[in-house]
Amino acid sequence: MEFLSAHWLDITTTALGLAYILLEYKASVWMWVVGFVMQSLGIVLYYQKGLYADCGMEFYYLAMTVYGFVAWMRHKQKATDLSIRHMPKKQAAIWLGLAALVWAALYFLLSRFTNSNVPVLDAFTTSLSIVGIWALARKYLEQWFVWIVVDVVTCGLYFYKDIPFKASLYAVYVVIAVLGYFKWKRLMAEQVRK
Repeated sequence: MEFLSAHWLDITTTALGLAYILLEYKASVWMWVVGFVMQSLGIVLYYQKGLYADCGMEFYYLAMTVYGFVAWMRHKQKATDLSIRHMPKKQAAIWLGLAALVWAALYFLLSRFTNSNVPVLDAFTTSLSIVGIWALARKYLEQWFVWIVVDVVTCGLYFYKDIPFKASLYAVYVVIAVLGYFKWKRLMAEQVRK
């Protein structure tokens, strides 16, 4: 009972995270609603565990959740769906360059101004997640590649930081991200045939 009491935020956000990724896999607009609740609770969890970049990232996620929900719903109301598509190469280069700059800045801040003992990995997953959630909101197929990298690194990081349920969830995320890529690729091909 003490273990469950100590890990209730981890367990709750893990359950919400599983619902979120399954809704993402299905390209369901309701993932944004589940994500909003999960991220709100994640702010508290990551702050408690000293994952300050992840904590700050949740505020960005909240804003992108609202943006993604509005963008996806706007297309539904027009009786058109926001199509799954490829990210333009120039845009990918710009966003990856931005992620590298954010990684360096976050690493500097975390290593100089916090007691974080994982500044490199915390900054890395946070900077790539900025790209991933934006690409998801735009329904770019390549967002799955970003999430695969983020999920693999985050899985190890969370086990290290004693967030075992979320760490296990990220291991599941890796599998679902691979499957999600192929599902979205099929959905994209079906869109082209219509």
